[in-house]
Amino acid sequence: MPKKKSQAAASFTRIIDERYAIPKRKGGGSVKIEAWADTAGNIVKYNIAYINHALFMGDNGRVIGYDNAHDYHHRHHFGDIFPVEDFTTYEEIVERFERDIAEYLT
Repeated sequence: MPKKKSQAAASFTRIIDERYAIPKRKGGGSVKIEAWADTAGNIVKYNIAYINHALFMGDNGRVIGYDNAHDYHHRHHFGDIFPVEDFTTYEEIVERFERDIAEYLT
């Protein structure tokens, strides 16, 4: 039986849905960025990931990622999950992600 969306989740609108292929000469893989906003325009849900099955097969190939699924902000790193206890803004998480993936992109 399919899960019902809560009324709150039903009012979220996906405002970012981007995918970028990383050329093999730069390290390969892809970057996926998704974000949803509430009716006031606040980002309430997000998923940012660097996926590269050549580097890591687990966690659907997610090498590095950030999201706030399961009701808390957390970071994925080669299958391990760490809470982001000093979360401030979505924009700051995007900056962290960009710094994190820089070491994998040549």
